[in-house]
Amino acid sequence: MQRLYRKRIVLGVGGGIAAYKSAELVRRLRDHGAEVRVVMTQGGREFITPLTLQALSGHPVHLDLLDPAAEAAMGHIELARWADLILVAPATADLMARLAQGVANDLLTTLVLATDAPVALAPAMNQAMWRDPATQGNAQRLLERGFRLFGPAAGSQACGDVGPGRMLEAEELAHAAADCFERALLTGRHVLITAGPTQENIDPVRYITNHSSGKMGFALAEAAAEAGARVTLVAGPVHLPTPDRVQRIDVVSARDMLAACEAAMPCDLLIAAAAVADYRPEVIAPQKLKKDPTRGDGLLLELVRNPDILATLAGRPDRPFSVGFAAETENLLDYATRKLRDKNLDLIVANDVANPSIGFNSEENAVTVIDRQQHQTRFSQASKGRIARQLVTFIADRLDQS
Repeated sequence: MQRLYRKRIVLGVGGGIAAYKSAELVRRLRDHGAEVRVVMTQGGREFITPLTLQALSGHPVHLDLLDPAAEAAMGHIELARWADLILVAPATADLMARLAQGVANDLLTTLVLATDAPVALAPAMNQAMWRDPATQGNAQRLLERGFRLFGPAAGSQACGDVGPGRMLEAEELAHAAADCFERALLTGRHVLITAGPTQENIDPVRYITNHSSGKMGFALAEAAAEAGARVTLVAGPVHLPTPDRVQRIDVVSARDMLAACEAAMPCDLLIAAAAVADYRPEVIAPQKLKKDPTRGDGLLLELVRNPDILATLAGRPDRPFSVGFAAETENLLDYATRKLRDKNLDLIVANDVANPSIGFNSEENAVTVIDRQQHQTRFSQASKGRIARQLVTFIADRLDQS
């Protein structure tokens, strides 16, 4: 069921007595990590209140096609694009007939026509209605168009009849929804990624930092999320948008970053792409430092070592599979190999930041990955996004072997 984690599911609630099961379905989907937004037909509102489903989903329920307030918040086209899956439960005979004919006369049927996401229906109706040739013909037509049918089950019905037509139970539908998604490289894994520089204050207006833009770390976070991981991104001060479906924690100093990482543990995989300051001023001046005429033209700062974030996390009893970055200007592979050994890493990614085409703030990168046996794998120069996807694939394979 890890395949549902952070998947976006639009739940359509049709006008049948089985709508009472939709409340439990929302709970089950969310329990498995999915984000759920509910769309109700007019008939659905007669069986269960929008307020109930709003409370369970954590989002306002979408009701009407021409609702100006809803269009301002998340219009029906945006909602159609947002969805990874549209699940209609219950799907009544009337709703199936309209969908089979391509009718778009309410919000739910319009969404189904407007989406590129897979659409699944959970039929729920009287056994005679389900067996009727018209309903069976509509079901076959929907299957031919790529719709999925979850059920129906057979059993006793609200009308007193016994036979096929019951909507599947919530947990069965949640499992069927999960089966709509392939297991990705990092499905079910928690990946912790650090990115960007740190800033170490000298006084209220000055600090020590470096040229890291955070682009590589953010690209890795996006690639890991695409690979199905639950991603926690601990970012130093950068001006980059948060990748979709990534939990971002902003920090400033090296000590802030270490604390945020420790709070995010445990994780399955650590990718430390941040350029962390090795030193910080021993004393932070409470006020802006002024020129001191008695000291001539110089200013002496006493620096102390920052905690080694990567070595600290890789040395924990519950250590994750640990991947570091070595950004060097000379002796690249020698320094990277030493760092791999000294910090107890599984892999290290070495990149030459002296080369302006692949260094800090560049849009491209070229890296060499070194493992514990000192085997080297080179990734040729490409966009940081492409390098990130290549690295995530490589790292996921090594993680599976560990």
